[in-house]
Amino acid sequence: MKIVFHPKFYTVYTSDPAAESGRMESIVEELRDFEFVEPESATKEDILLVHTSEHYAYVRSEPEVYEVAVLAAGGAIKASQIAFTEPAFAAIRPPGHHASPDSSWGFCYFNNIAIAVKKLLNTGKIRRAAIVDFDLHFGDGTANTFANDERVKYFHMQGGDVAGIDDFLRKEEYDIIAVSAGFDRHKDDWGGILETEDYREIGKIVRENAENKCEGRRFAVLEGGYNHSVLGKNVRAFVEGLK
Repeated sequence: MKIVFHPKFYTVYTSDPAAESGRMESIVEELRDFEFVEPESATKEDILLVHTSEHYAYVRSEPEVYEVAVLAAGGAIKASQIAFTEPAFAAIRPPGHHASPDSSWGFCYFNNIAIAVKKLLNTGKIRRAAIVDFDLHFGDGTANTFANDERVKYFHMQGGDVAGIDDFLRKEEYDIIAVSAGFDRHKDDWGGILETEDYREIGKIVRENAENKCEGRRFAVLEGGYNHSVLGKNVRAFVEGLK
């Protein structure tokens, strides 16, 4: 199990909750006993696999945001590549699942998970993918990106229905499972729903389905999660289930 991380993700690049000081520190502190690897920034060509030139230029016009955003996309790509030999979790920011091809909102700029999956498809490493999103909020950007692409199935968890993830993964066919891992559904975060142990169960569900259906290929990328006092523990629980 690898953790993809770069110290640049500590950068406070805006005033929004995803960029808050202490957020990434809370995660890294809980995962120190795992092996960390650093990503490289995504290229413009990588970003344009999903986004329009106009949207790329828009993010590029904000240098401090852009520098971290392309590194986050690169982190998702790195995790997707590692997944062919072992599971990986990308502890990255900004998040990405609210970034559509030509727009973004909700603290997102580039759609990290969509870029990683699209690159695997375009390079022929996979023919189809399943994306599981357990963030509190629907990943409209991811859904928009793959709305007309039968190769990719997107699933957003509803309420506290952890079992729904298992139902989805059992019925679909895929060569890899990609996870948008948002932790803001926790009982002490914005959603007020899940227990910490639920994240361990979600990780286990993904692991078991990956081992049964796609030779174990699985990776996850960080999306939401804003209560620093519980975020690291929730991430660790999920990673322990996923590994």
